[in-house]
Amino acid sequence: MPICQDRVVIITGAGGGLGAAHARSFAAEGASVVVNDINRDAAQAVVDEIVAAGGKAIVNTSDITNYQDSLNAVKEAIDAFGDLHVVLNNAGINRDRMFASMTEDEWDAIMAVHLKGHFCISSHAVHYWRGQSKEGKAVDARILNTTSGAGLQGSIGQSNYAAAKAGIAALTLNQAAELARYGITANAVAPAARTNMTTAVPAMAERMAKPDDGSFDYFAPENVSSLLVWLGSAESSHVTGRVFEAEGGKISLADGWRLGPELDKGARWEPAELKAAVDELIAKAVPPQKVYGT
Repeated sequence: MPICQDRVVIITGAGGGLGAAHARSFAAEGASVVVNDINRDAAQAVVDEIVAAGGKAIVNTSDITNYQDSLNAVKEAIDAFGDLHVVLNNAGINRDRMFASMTEDEWDAIMAVHLKGHFCISSHAVHYWRGQSKEGKAVDARILNTTSGAGLQGSIGQSNYAAAKAGIAALTLNQAAELARYGITANAVAPAARTNMTTAVPAMAERMAKPDDGSFDYFAPENVSSLLVWLGSAESSHVTGRVFEAEGGKISLADGWRLGPELDKGARWEPAELKAAVDELIAKAVPPQKVYGT
């Protein structure tokens, strides 16, 4: 049996790129898919493809940055398919700029789509699932978030994007801790795949180009979708609060902030003592990973 048989999933930004690949992959594994995108024509094309292949899908054009409008995505999922099991927050944009040149609008646009966008539909879905749980119904729900290597390591020219994606990773940890009592898990994936966003940079487009010799398409977005489909399935109920990275045939767990070397004086540090103390801590620490672009 397909691993997502009879599960209902909302996927944001599913009119193209990674979102469309996720939608097709979930549908192929038996899920009923709400294809959310503000571009109705793009969303409809994905729905038509899924239906033509024998799957189930509908279009939703809710604005993920508008809290009230986002409620319609949840309502339409339940009205069309009778339930909701998974919210996959995928939608994103870029407004790349060096920090010294970044405008307020470029900062706010990224925070709205990425960070607030990860909140809105998930919030309404959690209200629905919490209500089910309080009524004594068994809930087996998933929040799947999309972070990035930029958020885990930093990225030159993307301080807005990196900050939002780091916030999404932290949000995932909090969701996992708070929502387990209602039967909800939360995990995040940092994908590396060929999309319009990644191939906008000529060097990246060349690196991620589809091979023309029939060999393994390393940067195909469907390679990432496989992990998300499994995380959205009933098989993954024991996995929560994790941040994964997915690229080609590789999957890995991101190892986040943790307590490193420490010094305990047993009394208050004097400012004049701290240079030597901090230098000692840094000398004992694991070197930081390089920021993207350096």
